Amino acid sequence: MALVNITIEGQHYQVDDSLTVLEACRQCGYNVPSLCSFNHGQCSLASCRVCLVEIKGAKGLCASCVYPVNEGMEITISSPKATEARRASVELILSNHQKNCLQCDKNGHCELLEVAKLVGARDGMYEGEKTPVTIDTLAPGLTRNTGKCILCGRCIERCKNAQGISILGFENRGFNTIVSPLENRSFAQSPCLQCGQCVNVCPTGALMEHSEIDKVDAAFKAGKKVIVQTAPAVRSAIAEEFGEPIGTCGTGKMVAALHRLGFYRVFDTNFGADLTIMEEANELIERIKHKGVLPQITSCSPGWINYLEYYYPELIPHVSTCKSPHMMEGAIIKSYYAEKHDIPVEDIFVVSVMPCTAKKYERQRSQMPNDVDAVLTTRELAKLIKRAGIQWSKLPEEEFDSDLIGEYSGAGVIFGVTGGVMEAALRTAYFWMTGKEYQAINFTDVRGLDGVKEAEVDFDGTKVKVAVTSGMRNAKPLLEQIKAGTSPYTFVEVMCCPGGCINGGGQPYVHPSLLPNEDLDIIDTYCQKRASVLYSEDERCVVRQSHNNPDITTLYSEYLKKPGSEKAEELLHTSYVSDRERFPEASK
Repeated sequence: MALVNITIEGQHYQVDDSLTVLEACRQCGYNVPSLCSFNHGQCSLASCRVCLVEIKGAKGLCASCVYPVNEGMEITISSPKATEARRASVELILSNHQKNCLQCDKNGHCELLEVAKLVGARDGMYEGEKTPVTIDTLAPGLTRNTGKCILCGRCIERCKNAQGISILGFENRGFNTIVSPLENRSFAQSPCLQCGQCVNVCPTGALMEHSEIDKVDAAFKAGKKVIVQTAPAVRSAIAEEFGEPIGTCGTGKMVAALHRLGFYRVFDTNFGADLTIMEEANELIERIKHKGVLPQITSCSPGWINYLEYYYPELIPHVSTCKSPHMMEGAIIKSYYAEKHDIPVEDIFVVSVMPCTAKKYERQRSQMPNDVDAVLTTRELAKLIKRAGIQWSKLPEEEFDSDLIGEYSGAGVIFGVTGGVMEAALRTAYFWMTGKEYQAINFTDVRGLDGVKEAEVDFDGTKVKVAVTSGMRNAKPLLEQIKAGTSPYTFVEVMCCPGGCINGGGQPYVHPSLLPNEDLDIIDTYCQKRASVLYSEDERCVVRQSHNNPDITTLYSEYLKKPGSEKAEELLHTSYVSDRERFPEASK
């Protein structure tokens, strides 16, 4: 890569020659409106024509999102010709758009609305027939409304680039074109992972999570004891919904807000993460000692489990039978906790606040009935807080409730970032196999946002080779290796969303037009900032290994007896099934 000299609005700049004109303009301090481009390489269809600029010597206006910079280029953004063309592009998009902004869940985060303000779009400039609308609300995790789709293609590219499966595509031609699964099926009728990565990049309300706020409202109204638990990754991003910088830890204020919303108990899913490690590390050691099926693969990510059942059901014996942390915690709340406090199970309503839309699907799996009653995303929790009139900036820092299942370790915290489950498991597995704590505590080789990371751990002479991956596109080569019987690994961590739960499909939206003061040149930037929140909290914890959590120790001594016991198997483990009969195209 080399530097080139360009001119923008008569001012001279030096920029990297790998940039597009749009990226170069943003880097030099010019906010060119755009709807089809999200970070470098995410989407380059140039379909929305909102980022048009004049380039000296070019024939006509140029879409800056796909036009590369070159030496001596002269760019004009604010000429009458470019300004009028951008406004006309937005007005044409609006002419075929469902404009119920007041009722739209994306209100306040809508890039189309933001761009319409920037270009000065006029209402009703183009009126006519609208494309027939499909509204899909059948899937537990996601909803789709083609009346709000602007055909930018970002969701198509995200599904392909992150997961490698291309669930979404353009259907029909011309005026009848829509974005949908094959044959305009519902997400529920296609091998969709429910991961929500498409929702994260959708500029409008065309793709959204399936809200369960009404279920929570109904539980409060019915007088239930509504108990809430929050996933580790939620604290790494919730503050963004209230204008704080990416990388702000929101734990204390989040807990304070949940107390003010009236929840009976406010627990941390980190307890469930510690419990998961106890069972999963035990399962791993049992497989190693008794020559069970290896490598063992983690089971915490429901999007990954969906992928497994759709595309690699032959690998089901490799996957840990452990439920995910929030489902384990829900099961313990409705058994151990309920019994200890003499509360009828039917009076308890468990709400999980998750960074993930696939968790909404997971809680409804027939193999895990009634562990959790409702799942809210990080975004949905923010809506509840705002609806209640709670001012985030004035909230105090409060602690999670300490009531039988309130304590957690630093190992539980790092579950929210890729490599965290592996590191937490290794901390405990090392102790169980050697009888001593791993003095360094951190297993740094499995940290970072690379697509695949590997490490070899020496358990006093027993070498264990492990691998970590996130994003199904990255996972596929590892899975093919396991399928072929050539995998060198003993333990493999798989997370569905690139970067892990910190980048889950239910996390706050991140886009340069919505957060103009943030450094968002690459997707890794905000993931790194969110990850740093979790690693910092792990460092601050007095207890940093799951097996040293005192509430976990008490739970086993009083109730579960030991990891892998009959009671533990009943409450904390599950099974998986092939979905190839339902979705035969997944095997192609």
